[in-house]
Amino acid sequence: MAAQHGLDEITKAKLLLVLLALVWGLSWPIMTIALAEISVWTLRALGFSISALSLFALIRLQGRSAAIPRGVTWLHLLAAAMFNVIGFGLFSSFALLTASTSRVVIVNYSMPIWASLMAWLILGEHLSIRACIGLVLCISGLTVLVYPVATEQSAVGLLLALCCALSWAAGTVYMKWARITGDLLAITAWQIAFGALVFGVGLLVFQGMPAPAAVSPKTVLAVVYNGLIGTGFAYILWFAIIERLPTATASLGSLATPVVGVSSSMLMLGERPTTEDMIGFALIFAAAVCVLTQPARRTAAQAP
Repeated sequence: MAAQHGLDEITKAKLLLVLLALVWGLSWPIMTIALAEISVWTLRALGFSISALSLFALIRLQGRSAAIPRGVTWLHLLAAAMFNVIGFGLFSSFALLTASTSRVVIVNYSMPIWASLMAWLILGEHLSIRACIGLVLCISGLTVLVYPVATEQSAVGLLLALCCALSWAAGTVYMKWARITGDLLAITAWQIAFGALVFGVGLLVFQGMPAPAAVSPKTVLAVVYNGLIGTGFAYILWFAIIERLPTATASLGSLATPVVGVSSSMLMLGERPTTEDMIGFALIFAAAVCVLTQPARRTAAQAP
């Protein structure tokens, strides 16, 4: 029975990875649409505020507790928020202003490489044979895609996207290492609330007191999606996944996200893929398939 329960948990985590790929993949072109009319500080302050409020409302409706144990737990939570929410939100948004959406998506998803290496060094996690194959395919695909960015696109955009990947990887590993005590939904809500506070202060510092301004309906919808779905719901999915799977497996499995992100950018923003794009996307998709289809028994054995 215990083995069957473990199998169910692994299968559930893999299904959550597929859903996460759709949610996060669509969020990239939607953020680009919003940033055409509003600033990074406005987008993130509003998006994180909407997300935090909705998560706390959900906690209350479900009769759960939003309390976080005092002491070192709060320090761990704030440290995780610096990586998972603030660093990710800041670097990803400014990267979208200085490079094409599809390129930012792909460079950002070099994250699994850094997360796998950090997990190996800090958590002592090991890669299965299929995960190693997936990692090789991932590196190959990213090499094909990053090279044109390094030679043709803004070096600033590339650096910001890389910083985003490093921040996300560090946050992922930190969450597994710290094992923050408390309800997962509450932990997520407080991290996002902290991000909303930081970006709200940034908005006041860099832009002054916000004034009402006319924006298009699509921008309003983009902000709402970013807050409710692309942030709150996505973070719940991600933290639930990394609780069930080794960091390397969860990180590599999420590589389906850039495939969705780039494809939706082509459809929504009219970006046209190059030959390098198509080769890189194919390699990355293959990497995701390697991880998502590896035997559940093997994955469960690797779990810490």
